[in-house]
Amino acid sequence: MSTIAQHWINGQWTGSGSVLESINPADGTVVGSFYDGGEAEASAAVDAAAAAFETTEWARTPSLRATALSRLADALEARVPEVAAMLSRENGKLLGETMWEVSGAVGWLRYAAASARTQTAGRAAETAPGQYTHSVPEPLGVAGIISPWNSPIMLTVRALGPALAAGCTVVVKLPAQTALTNELFAQVLASVPEIPAGVVSVFTESGNTGAPFLVSSDKVAVINYTGSTPVGRRIAAAASTTLKRLGLELGGKAPMVIFPDADLDMVIPTVVQSLVLMNGQFCCTGSRVLVHRDIADQVRTRLTDALAQVRLGSGDDEKAQLGPVIDRASAQRVDAIVEEAASYGTVLLRGGVVTDGPLAAGAFYRPSLIEVDRTDVRIVQEEVFGPVQTFEIFDDEDDAVAKANATIYGLAASVFSSDSMKARRIARRIRTGTVWINTWGAISEDFEEGGVKGSGYGYLCGPRAIEEFQALKVYVEQDHTQSAH
Repeated sequence: MSTIAQHWINGQWTGSGSVLESINPADGTVVGSFYDGGEAEASAAVDAAAAAFETTEWARTPSLRATALSRLADALEARVPEVAAMLSRENGKLLGETMWEVSGAVGWLRYAAASARTQTAGRAAETAPGQYTHSVPEPLGVAGIISPWNSPIMLTVRALGPALAAGCTVVVKLPAQTALTNELFAQVLASVPEIPAGVVSVFTESGNTGAPFLVSSDKVAVINYTGSTPVGRRIAAAASTTLKRLGLELGGKAPMVIFPDADLDMVIPTVVQSLVLMNGQFCCTGSRVLVHRDIADQVRTRLTDALAQVRLGSGDDEKAQLGPVIDRASAQRVDAIVEEAASYGTVLLRGGVVTDGPLAAGAFYRPSLIEVDRTDVRIVQEEVFGPVQTFEIFDDEDDAVAKANATIYGLAASVFSSDSMKARRIARRIRTGTVWINTWGAISEDFEEGGVKGSGYGYLCGPRAIEEFQALKVYVEQDHTQSAH
């Protein structure tokens, strides 16, 4: 192993590409160095995956896949503290959050291992006298997974698990912001002898040549991408030339809809948590707080006070509630959005870039809360990807639903009410893939995740996840000793 983080391609460590540094966003220090990949690494990985799909037993042996995924879960579980600590240093999340992410990925791999053995059956019937028809799910082929830096382990595993369970071979493109974490994950993959060479390759890229190669390659049958809506649109357009299968989980602007009968002692800390988790860099961040007019004054005061008291700190600060954004440029970008919003909204809490004290060397941003009475403004319509919330008032159920649905996004939402029937009624009308009632952020490997509208399409987690990486083949056999009509 090199002291410079490498790619894992076709069962070999590869030190190719220029050498860059990984920076800790909490203090600006260098975490380590890595080889930066691109089209050459992507091409080699795709060739290896295509060969492995055709020449190994992987695609045709569910028991092998189940065993490999189970062993992969064991190997990752043994290294949870190490991987979580490195992830916290590289992307700035609190250590408790990265421990949850990596530990959760272990459970998702175990679910995938079970899927490899239990979701292999099709259907069979005698469809006419002497005519026997049966269907069999088959792996699509080579899968490309393009993962973001905010949760690279979990967001990779939730696609990698079902892709491998289905029998696909896989190329994973991981982001440069978490390059050393990427190599640790590749080490975990490399430690599982049941995974043949070429079945999974991992490369890190800071630029934009390797990922487009995966999207355009006619050897890649399916792409799973998690990231922004604008990039998702470009991927969909580029993939149209090969008509490959796509799974896209894109941006979000999760509305937090609060009715007068809600338990505010529970709601306020939940809304705060929805903003600070992952340092506000989460596609399900509770970035829009929609409050009934009857309780607007109370919620406005309590939420403003609670956000003002949020403690910032590095990932290893056990008392911290909010870490840094990914880099100083992102902190400045977020601040520019807030500054612009001040021209058309009311600033309830003006956070901002930390410029003095012990955190000034990092990319820290204090929470901001902006009250707006329009839905056609940038801070409502675009993902901020930072600890910034809007405060919006509604008058009745129809108004709440109209405002909740007023963006292009449809990934997640929350509804808070002690009236369960009303909460369900509102949840039914909000156009999102997930609606949490009297909670936020609850996810499970047992149930699907996915979005609608500008938040993409396709499902990960749950029993339907494996289907995203399968095609259904139908066989028809005729017994010519009987008549067929």
